[in-house]
Amino acid sequence: MKKFVTAAVLATLMSSGAYAENIGLSMAAFDDNFLTVLRNAMNEKGEELGVTIQAEDAQNEVGKQLNQIQNFVASGVDAIIVNPVDTDATIPMSKLAEEAGIPLVYVNREPVNLMKLPANQAYVGSQEIEAGNQQGQHACDLFKAMGKTEDVKVAILMGDLSHQAARLRTQGAEEIFAGDECNFISVVDKQTGMWQRTLGMDMVANWLSAGQEIDGVLANNDEMAVGAAQALRTAGANFDELVVAGVDGTIDAKALIESGEIDHTVFQDAVGQGKGAVDAAVKLARGEAADQVVYIPFQLITLENLADFAETN
Repeated sequence: MKKFVTAAVLATLMSSGAYAENIGLSMAAFDDNFLTVLRNAMNEKGEELGVTIQAEDAQNEVGKQLNQIQNFVASGVDAIIVNPVDTDATIPMSKLAEEAGIPLVYVNREPVNLMKLPANQAYVGSQEIEAGNQQGQHACDLFKAMGKTEDVKVAILMGDLSHQAARLRTQGAEEIFAGDECNFISVVDKQTGMWQRTLGMDMVANWLSAGQEIDGVLANNDEMAVGAAQALRTAGANFDELVVAGVDGTIDAKALIESGEIDHTVFQDAVGQGKGAVDAAVKLARGEAADQVVYIPFQLITLENLADFAETN
């Protein structure tokens, strides 16, 4: 009877998830549309795998995020997932987790120490320079289709400059404009809008009020692209003569592609990244093999293939 009772208790504990991994998740922010999709995807994958995810909002503060990681370490979580506030601050994060022997997975924002990550740490995201390449190349193709092949002026709305994504997406577009096929395009200004819609709108409004000639606005993310479109709309711009582009493939950006105020965006698979990060964290926590770097491909979204992305992000 005693053996039977013990076995029954063990079965109950296992079925209740008592032996499931506990994962600490530190998000750069909760109030960002793309990051919300990313976080929801991680929660869904956690439920699927039967693990507990404790999500914390760093509110875009590096110090707060470091404290969250310290708290995860102190509480003895089985793994940590981090969406970094500042990718330049990932070295101390890696050190904290490594010293505690806790697996750590970075998601969406590539750590600066990617090539030197400890064996039990990983990154799941996308190659950011590809987003800039795709965005810049399609802008070039659109200008050519308009018959604009001389002295084309574009402005770039950059994300937070402490993020590699902002730097690399900008670099990717500039690489295209430096090539022989698209060197008729010049970047007349580039300023940070900190990934925010309102700041993107204000920056474009400032450019226009200052008399800056702009044939196009390329934004490092969709929030700023939507803001740019709003500023251009308010100014009475002719969207048939402009190119406006973003990155992420959010619902709002796709709606403006349909209305003609944004020409294209580059789909960043938030669901794929989120689920991939949890999968990697669980494997590492269980001592299983996991790829240290997982790149989820970017995909161009235009009016022509918009329907294919109706259910994404």
